[in-house]
Amino acid sequence: MKKNKLQIEHLEKRIKPFIQAESVTRPKIGWIKTIRTTLGMSLEQLSKKLGRNKSSVARMEIRESNGGITIRTMEEVGRAMGMKLIYGFVPYDGSIEELIEKRAKNLATEIVMRTSGNMKLEDQENSPERIRKAIEERTKEIMEEMPKKLWD
Repeated sequence: MKKNKLQIEHLEKRIKPFIQAESVTRPKIGWIKTIRTTLGMSLEQLSKKLGRNKSSVARMEIRESNGGITIRTMEEVGRAMGMKLIYGFVPYDGSIEELIEKRAKNLATEIVMRTSGNMKLEDQENSPERIRKAIEERTKEIMEEMPKKLWD
């Protein structure tokens, strides 16, 4: 992780503002229609701002509510309504570092348990405490190395 530490820290700073936004859910009818109707803007008015016909804009609203709209279209509609589209990713595990640690621990556990299984077959079984320590050590090694197989 040493070689990527700076990149990880930089990415953590960039996604931090999105963590609060994570609790905001997309309206069932989509953002476009929700914002348009809240502003009191008709479908015709938005279509004129976009230089499209009403049915085209209505289809955009439907595509957005179904999750099938492009980012480019969302940005275009946002500009037409005087707004800016913001999007990003938030790790399920809270932070990039925690995401990496979780993956590293899973990989370390898999490696250590495979080795432990082989040793058990040879009547050289390790104690649970020794296995736990081996997993901890291997997790740290994997986090330092950041091998590509971490994401398999």
